Amino acid sequence: MHQHRTLGEMLSACVLVALLAMILTSAASQAVDTTQTVSEGKNVSLEYTLKLDDKSVVESNVGKQPLTYTHGTRQIIPGLEKALEGLAVGDTKEVTVAPADAYGEQDPNALQEVQKQLIPADALVVGTRLQGKAADGHMVYPRVAEIKDDTVVLDFNHPLAGKTLHFDVKILDIQQKQPQPQEPAQKKN
Repeated sequence: MHQHRTLGEMLSACVLVALLAMILTSAASQAVDTTQTVSEGKNVSLEYTLKLDDKSVVESNVGKQPLTYTHGTRQIIPGLEKALEGLAVGDTKEVTVAPADAYGEQDPNALQEVQKQLIPADALVVGTRLQGKAADGHMVYPRVAEIKDDTVVLDFNHPLAGKTLHFDVKILDIQQKQPQPQEPAQKKN
């Protein structure tokens, strides 16, 4: 017995094959897209714990608001940013960052001696953080480093300068950077 297919049956079979091919191709391309990794221009949300060599915790946001930054824009210290490159959502990593890739080495030129009477009496304690304005108007936060008879030595280094930093990080989310809305064009009269 010879089976004959009608033109309609053959067209239906071709359409079905084409539809299946499109669905499979679409599913395969979506599967490739779902593995976002930390890379330049992406908004990354993470939780972290920062420790020093002695294992003391300096800061942690675990269980709190995540840190969100745009990768590749120098919003976080360079050594940490470089170590996060290529991680995916859910990845965890222990990162050690040397001072040169964090807040730099202690700068002896960042120490300044001032007259004792310029410092409030209740702040005359080694380790006290002060707040003031530099000559150019930006805020400074020196630390009282030493108290002498008539002067006080202020340390303008970052508190973590010269320290090796140890981070425990977990990538929580990665998003494409959203384009900035453009201002509406000015109407010409």
